[in-house]
Amino acid sequence: MNENSRTFWASWKERFSALRNIPPLLRIVWNAGPKVVTGGMACRVLAAVIPISMLAVAKRILDGVQVHAGGQPLPGYFWYLVAAEFGLAQFGSLIGRATGYFDALLADRFTRYVSIRVMEHASRLDLRSYEDPVFYDKLERARVQATDRIAMVQALGTIGQQVITAATLSAGILWFSPWLLLLLVAAVVPAFLGESHFAFKGYALNIRQTPVRRQLDYLRTLGASKESAKELKLFGLSGFLSQEYARLSNLLYAQNRELAGKRLRAGALLSLISTGAYYGAYAYVIYRTVTGSLTWGSLQFLAGALAGASTNIQNVFATFSSIADQSLFLTDLVEFLRVEPEIRSKPGALPAPRPIRDGFHFDGVTFCYPGASRRVLDRLDLRIEPGERVALIGENGQGKSTIVKLLCRLYDPAEGRILLDGADLRDYEIEDLHRQIGVIFQDFVKYEMTARQNIAIGKVEAAEDQAIRRAAHKSLAHEIVGRLPRGYEQLLGRRFEGGVDLSGGEWQKIALARAYLRDAQILILDEPTASLDARSEYEIFQRFAELTEGKMALLISHRFSTVKMADRIVVLEGGRIAEYGKHHQLIALGGRYSQMFELQASSYR
Repeated sequence: MNENSRTFWASWKERFSALRNIPPLLRIVWNAGPKVVTGGMACRVLAAVIPISMLAVAKRILDGVQVHAGGQPLPGYFWYLVAAEFGLAQFGSLIGRATGYFDALLADRFTRYVSIRVMEHASRLDLRSYEDPVFYDKLERARVQATDRIAMVQALGTIGQQVITAATLSAGILWFSPWLLLLLVAAVVPAFLGESHFAFKGYALNIRQTPVRRQLDYLRTLGASKESAKELKLFGLSGFLSQEYARLSNLLYAQNRELAGKRLRAGALLSLISTGAYYGAYAYVIYRTVTGSLTWGSLQFLAGALAGASTNIQNVFATFSSIADQSLFLTDLVEFLRVEPEIRSKPGALPAPRPIRDGFHFDGVTFCYPGASRRVLDRLDLRIEPGERVALIGENGQGKSTIVKLLCRLYDPAEGRILLDGADLRDYEIEDLHRQIGVIFQDFVKYEMTARQNIAIGKVEAAEDQAIRRAAHKSLAHEIVGRLPRGYEQLLGRRFEGGVDLSGGEWQKIALARAYLRDAQILILDEPTASLDARSEYEIFQRFAELTEGKMALLISHRFSTVKMADRIVVLEGGRIAEYGKHHQLIALGGRYSQMFELQASSYR
């Protein structure tokens, strides 16, 4: 067996294997809109039997005309047959419109349902998944399925209609001559096999091209976004980006053109075989009519049945091939929805303690990020007591933000354990644990929604108007919102019409309001003042000191004016604690903290 033969049969094996994705898809379709699905199925069944019904009536009409061609009066029922054919034609048109109506409704429902499923499922997955390029490729293809697979949903209904139509027409042909039907089926099979083979080739090419398409999407966004516009102009990058985009897109174009050319040449040859078989059968029917073996009505019936059966049998194979092809793509969606997070609540998980009495204890914690060999944390021992404000400092990459992610249980340690009130953090119910934590990361999200929604995101389930305003006052965002044209109902950002953009510091105060809205036991600020001026920073931390009185607070900052207010400062180096204590103690120690402090202070002298 040569390489092409092995590839051909391997493509078939994978295609049939992919059909296992159809049952999950049918469940998704049914859940998206059971009433719409039922209506569409009923319309397709009715539409499927109309062709054979019209041909049967037309046969009766033509046979009647042939019998009475010598001028004999037509029987009374003749005109009822004409009226029946007219009624069937109108009914078929109505059913076609109704089918389109249900298809349009189902398309909207399916897109909405799958998009929500993908978003909800993505939010459940581990953070480590988002740092894996292979996962991103799968996620990107799963997102595409939310809109692109509606064609497959409609194809499943269409193939059912085609099978019923082909079966009824074939039964009519079979009644006259079994050989005609066998000839038609035999002629269609080669075309079906050829199309299926190239469909698999297209899928395999699509998989290989996914990383390149992601690069193209990135370049397209980079070349036309507000964030990159200034540097594109100043550095003259437009030409560079255009050339890189053209290079990558030309690569995809050449691959697609090569496959399309092979498919065209093979399709033309196989189509010639199918067309020749149909006209051979048609010529045989004409011959039998001329010799008197068939009536005019039988000629009309068989001509229509041959054309309809040939078309529908070809369509059944083509639709099946399309479904098998799209089932391969559907694999990405089904597999994505089957991915389960490793970090999740155990059965019978404990509720988070209220109040926290013993605090957090990092007990010999070691951690490295997926795909990396360097240990970000190396057997770290750290305690955070209730009511204590702890500041983490250190150079970039020393594990400060990693500690925050582990404390929030966005990751689990590779070695060691994290205790909360003496119990392993993995023993607590995750969502309840998250409700006890208010955190703002340095790379916080700027939600292009209203100011009210931006703050309410901090605690959606209990975001009342007064609570939102109190949180805004705490973060000093209330004055900013008060200057907006529509106040708390003002759309923020420039993505949508009517939106107003904010400065970096203003966005940061909005983000801080989200953390304060949670009224959590643990408040974590990861570089919270990176975009603030000196006065705003001073005001925020004066307020922060007041609001965290008696609460557990974790602060990450490179500004020593900020960390001085902490009850305890922890200096990280090499994934371990190098020093800890109060500001004056660490200065007196003359170690790493003192060196960093003097280095920063010297820049202001």
